[in-house]
Amino acid sequence: MPQAQQLLFAEADRFVDAAVELSDDQRKAIEDKSGVRQRWKKQAVWRAEKAGQLLGWFIVDEVVGKHEFITYAAGLTPDGKVRGIEILVYRETHGYQVRNPDWRHHFEGKTLADPFKLEQDIPNIAGATLSCKNVTNGVKRLLALQQVVLR
Repeated sequence: MPQAQQLLFAEADRFVDAAVELSDDQRKAIEDKSGVRQRWKKQAVWRAEKAGQLLGWFIVDEVVGKHEFITYAAGLTPDGKVRGIEILVYRETHGYQVRNPDWRHHFEGKTLADPFKLEQDIPNIAGATLSCKNVTNGVKRLLALQQVVLR
């Protein structure tokens, strides 16, 4: 995980644990904003800082690929933009192409106002449709989580 933190926030000099425990109302608000269910009550979050200033949020999350969980991290700016995503653990036998930087870079700069639709603003990968869709939905949900809880 430290490697992913440095990839998403290279200029950070520290990462502060800021895990959140979500209330039912917060989970509902996240779902309402994103259209995606917030499955977990606890979310692993770190503040990325440089000289005490907030650079953004490093969030570790899991979504189901086809059958197995995909563990990924998202870097979000304080103003609600995606800095990038990193796939930490991919357990599926197919669809591993979501680990490809050429696909992942399509998330950079996205906000909750973006469509987050496969083949519209995020490309689909043949043979990895469910992984693409679920990672895309997960990132959208994390942007909603940021608006609801981390602002």
